[in-house]
Parts: sequence; C-alpha cells; structure tokens
Amino acid sequence: MASRAVVRAGHSPHRFLVRAAAAAPARAAIPLSRSYPLPPRSNSSSPSSFPMPLFLLLLLILLLLLEDAGAQQGDGCGHTVLGPESGTLTSINYPQTYPNSTVCEWEIRVKMGERVRIKFGDFDIEDSDSCHFNYLRIYNGIGVSRTEIGKYCGLGLQMNHSIESKSNEITVLFMSGIHVSGRGFLASYSVIDKQDLITCLDTASSFLEPEFSKYCPAGCLLPFAEISGTIPHGYRDSSPLCMAGVHAGVVSNILGGRISVVISKGIPYYESSLANNVTSVVGHLSTSLFTFKTSGCYGTLGMESGVIADAQITASSVLEWTDHTGQENSWKPEKARLKKPGPPWAAFATDEYQWLQIDLNKEKKITGIVTTGSTMVEHNYYVSAYRILYSDDGQRWTVYREPGVEQDKIFQGNKDYHQDVRNNFLPPIIARFIRVNPTQWQQKIAMKVELLGCQFIPKGRPPKLTQPPPPRSSSDLKNTTAPPKIAKGRAPKFTQPLQPRSSNEFPAHTEQTTATPEIKNTTITPNVTKDVALAAVLVPVLVMVLTTLILILVCAWHWRNRKKKAEGTYDLPYWDRAGSPGKEHGTNEAPPTGRIRERSKRQRRRQSTCPTNLPESSSLESILAE
Repeated sequence: MASRAVVRAGHSPHRFLVRAAAAAPARAAIPLSRSYPLPPRSNSSSPSSFPMPLFLLLLLILLLLLEDAGAQQGDGCGHTVLGPESGTLTSINYPQTYPNSTVCEWEIRVKMGERVRIKFGDFDIEDSDSCHFNYLRIYNGIGVSRTEIGKYCGLGLQMNHSIESKSNEITVLFMSGIHVSGRGFLASYSVIDKQDLITCLDTASSFLEPEFSKYCPAGCLLPFAEISGTIPHGYRDSSPLCMAGVHAGVVSNILGGRISVVISKGIPYYESSLANNVTSVVGHLSTSLFTFKTSGCYGTLGMESGVIADAQITASSVLEWTDHTGQENSWKPEKARLKKPGPPWAAFATDEYQWLQIDLNKEKKITGIVTTGSTMVEHNYYVSAYRILYSDDGQRWTVYREPGVEQDKIFQGNKDYHQDVRNNFLPPIIARFIRVNPTQWQQKIAMKVELLGCQFIPKGRPPKLTQPPPPRSSSDLKNTTAPPKIAKGRAPKFTQPLQPRSSNEFPAHTEQTTATPEIKNTTITPNVTKDVALAAVLVPVLVMVLTTLILILVCAWHWRNRKKKAEGTYDLPYWDRAGSPGKEHGTNEAPPTGRIRERSKRQRRRQSTCPTNLPESSSLESILAE
C-alpha cells in the first residue's frame, strides 16, 4: 500500500507531529510515530520537593491532552522506519544511553486480516525502579480501546521470543525516567506470515546452516552499523545481514524483503565500496563470509561493451571548448561509457535541466545503474545526486519513486571523480528509454554510466521461434535505419528544459536516434539421437575385439611353425644314402667317429619308441589305430 510521511507544524515552534498518512484506501497500512518527551527534571530536585504522585498526575493529564491535540514536544523516538508490512524502531540515542524523562509511542497498522509480530534485536532498559518509570509497554490495538500485552524492563534482557498481536493494530510505548544506564532497545516487526523474521542486528555468525533464507524488515540501513565487503566477492561474517542486503541491492530499505544467504570460507581482504547509500568499509581476514543468491538479472546492458551504439546515447547539451594549446575538446554523450579511457560526457550548462539519455532499442528489465565522475585527475568533475526517468516512447516520462512514497527518488551519486557508485532499482524498471537527470554536482556536470539488467519477456507472450524465416526477395528488403540528425556549427546543443518537481512527466524534446535492426540467432542446433551415441560406443569396442582375435590367431600360427621346425624329421647321414660317394665308387672310406655315435643314439631312441616287429600287411592306418 502506498503511504507517505508528512510533517505538520503546530501553533508553537516547539510542537510538531510526525504521521504516516495513507494515499490509498483508508484501511491501508498507516504507521504512526509519536513522541512525548517530558520537561527535563533538575538534578537538585528531590522527591520531597516534588511529590511523585503529583508528578504522575501531571504526566497523565499531559498525555491525555496531547492525545486529543495530536501533538507533542521535542523528539523522544530513535531510528524509525514503518513500512506497510515490516519496519524497525529504536529508542532515542540507541545504542547510546537513552535520556531521562522521555516518552515515545509508535502506532502500527497493517492490512485488515493480518496480525503483527514484533521481535527484539536488543533490549537494555534499566529496572532499578521495578519497571515503574523505565519500561516498554506493548498493546493490542490503538487508542483508548487498546489492551496491554506486556510490560518489560531489564538490563541485557534476552527477548528471544517474538510478541504477536491479536489484530492488525499494535501500540509500542517507551518511557524513561531518572536512570543511570541503559542502551534502550531495537525492535523489528512484520506481518504474521513472515515466520522467519530477523532483526537488523543479526549477522551470519548467528546461524549454523551453510545456506538459509530469512526475511529482513524495512529500515535496516542503520546509522550506527558497519559492513565490510561487496558483491560479488562477499561480505565479512561480522556484517549485519540485512544491511549488507541493502548494499548488495537484493532487499529494499523502504519495504524490506527476503534474502537467500550462502556461507563460504573467508578471504584475507574485503574491499570498500559505496552502493545504495551504504558505504562498506575495508575489512581484514575472517573465518567465513557470506554472499546472496540473486535472480541473475544484474548483467551490463552494453554501455561499456559497445552493444549500445553511439547514436543511442543523447544529451541535453555538450561541453565544447578550445584549450590553451589550441586543441578542440568535445565531451559528447557517447563518451559516457563506464571504464572507457578518456573524457566523460559533460553538459555545457550547469543547471537541473540537463540530462543524459540512453535508448535500449526495446523494453528491458533494468535493475541498477553504475556511475563515475570524469575519471581525470586534472578535471575534478562528478555528479553527486540525480533522478532517474524512464519512458517507452521517448516522449512521456515517469520519475522513479520508491513504492509507497510520493516524492521523487534522489539517488546518491559520486563522492569523487574516479570511484564507481552503484544504485539498484527495487522494484526494477521496465522501459526502453532511461534518462539521468543530475540534481547536484561538483563544478561541472560530468559522468560515465553503465546500466544493469537483462532481457524482458512479458508474461503471456509466446517465445520467439529460433527457426530462420523463409528467404525473401531483394525487393522486399528495406533499410529501416534512420540516420541521426547532426547539428551544424560548433554551438552547444540544447533542447527544451525539464520542469522538475512539477509532475510525474518531464516535458522535453527528444532527438531522433538510430534504430539498430534486431539481430536474432537463426542457427538450428542439430538433434543428436541415442542411436548415434550408442554407435559411438560400440564401434571402438568391436574394433578392439577383432584386433585381439587376429593377434591370437597370428601368435598361434607362429608358435606352431616354430615347434615343427624344432622337431624336424629323421634323415640318414650322407654316407648311407644311395648316392653317397663311398658306395658309388666302391671306396672303403669310414664315416666320422662322432657321426657314428650320433647315429647309434638316434637308432636306439627310435627303437625304444617305435615298434620293430610289424607284420608286412600292417599299414599306416593300423599303426595309427593302435
């Protein structure tokens, strides 16, 4: 539900009322913050000089009168953010000692049918007077019909359990009397269905799981808390989870929201950076760190890479001059590319009517922006605050506002000329055109930017076909690219100025930009079937089996031939052969003695293995049969 904070002055300069008035139906979430500080009591006064019953009576009358009048004196409440579904509230001066004689009351409403859950992150209220003058009271309901839930006090009181209301309205009343010590309290609330609500003080070391999801309340951008680290490297485990979530851009400080955390091993050094109005400080070695799971829609959209063409970047004016060496300088809009060497874009005029415009050629989901200054040490120029406007047609513009807030969102820009500063859009912007409208700057309006986001596909739109379209004849092809208009001369280029703070629309002349044709991926990916994969496995296996069989057969054949060769057949020596020289010529030449001995051995071996007395009719077949 949309709501806004309104400050109304009373008849006295010391009287004021802080209310949250609804801009939607009357039953919307309407948080109310009231404070009733009492006049400070002199330290020299004693109970005998100022009776306690009379003091209580005067206090009661004062509260009734202020309730009727709807006003109070001074400020008795601390850090307070009351959102439609969650919020955070602290006692005054928290975490320092709260002052004497202070009354602060918060009235919280959520949607009809919902209930409120309150959880304390810290509770330290002095109880030396047994909760008579220093205490915290919580009531069901608002006004005279409210009923008390409980009254609490105590130094270092462990309020581990949450407190739940019986309706959609709850009242928190903090009162302080004379005391010595006590930090006060810090509490967070949410609707009842946020079962995993945590407070702004919880750190990663409070949980043992390596991955978990929790609900962060609104208002965790605490002025006294400190974080170390940045995305994507991670945050030191001592950093408050919800404040780190605001810095990372995954949760809104105005609305709160859910975070998904992953714990991993720590690193030796944590960088410092500025993002979403939160400055992380340098941190040193820790045992663990945590990062956040995101939707993944945080990529760059093309300023640095050049996907966004020069003609898609325009501006209200361009700074041009000739330096002392006679060199002409022109800081054109296309120079406003983050991390690109050289000068930035700079406006000729220095007023709140200047702007830098980026045409994305089609609607995209834009989740953030990164800016830097001139990046040139000799030119200390940068934009320290700016608005964001967006449009679908480049003519009708809408100023970005946070949900439930009726004032334009002013983003914190750079603090120097060279450091990058990131701001996220929660919820994201869906648009084609983006304008950056500087509201504060150092010397001159100069900047480089990069947009973060991803492609946007509306729900219900059918997906685009990846199959290429049928070929067309050359007569059907038309050039749809419109050439950009180039101003003549060297005079700076101006357009009709913006009218800030008048309405949601900023009338401004929009120059024609080059429409780059949309490039589609027409490559058809071949279908790989299971049969092809099966064949790719079986073919090598079969080849290996056949090769093995062939090798076995070759080895067996080779071994068999070697065996036959080794055994051989019995052959008569040359002197017993028919054609031997001794018998042929009738010589009585005796055979060599060694050979005769070898012959005798062979004959004896044959006679012992082969039968000698065989019938004449025996044949080779009968011998083999035996």
